[in-house]
Amino acid sequence: MTTPNLALPLLSAAQAQKHVTVNEALSRLDGLVQLSVQERNLTAPPASPADGDRYIVAAGATGAWTGWDGDVVLFTGGAWVRLRPQEGWRVWVEDEGVLVVRMGGAWLTLDSALNLLVRAPAVEVARSSSGGAIGLHVDEELLNGLAGASVTSTIAIPDRAIVLAVSTRTVAAVLGATSYDCGIAGEPAKFGGSLGVAISSTNVGVIGPQAFYAPTPIVLTANGGNFTGGDVRIAIQYLLPTAPTA
Repeated sequence: MTTPNLALPLLSAAQAQKHVTVNEALSRLDGLVQLSVQERNLTAPPASPADGDRYIVAAGATGAWTGWDGDVVLFTGGAWVRLRPQEGWRVWVEDEGVLVVRMGGAWLTLDSALNLLVRAPAVEVARSSSGGAIGLHVDEELLNGLAGASVTSTIAIPDRAIVLAVSTRTVAAVLGATSYDCGIAGEPAKFGGSLGVAISSTNVGVIGPQAFYAPTPIVLTANGGNFTGGDVRIAIQYLLPTAPTA
């Protein structure tokens, strides 16, 4: 007999060697309370586990973990113990630094399980049941060692992006020019003109949301002379819709 939720072994009436059952239950509790696993990407047991090591078994498990896909495993007493997760279990994954939640037979990160927004360079803010989605993005690049009449970024506004702004920060004083413009080919000051060359000068080049229909890099154009040095960090801030997947 075991308990219904954690499958802890129960003592039987007049049972001999009760300590065996009690110790097994304590071992399971020690593995389950404040649950944290080392990782969730292994399909086979590690070669030299330490007593108390815990993992979430990845799909396609082999060896001693065969058939335990998605389960939590605990190494204790020289053997692997299978801990079948219940709906709502929460586990800290140490190598990723994320909290995952058991929902619908799968492990979901906390932000996915609760539909939370996270701080990241790219965040999906809405998704339909058929996969149509929209993301909020910030792409950054440091343009260093500025030289010549203009400098073009490696990063680009993506095709079908709706741009909200392109921001700049002068990280190292710009040399050779009295100011600079931030824009695109054909519109050199679209995101700001006559920007400061002194270190820590910033600009948030807000525009009315505009759709772009081809990858479009950012261009910095020197005013009053060519660039002969300096570093400027740019950030493209935009929305990116995607089509339904089904």
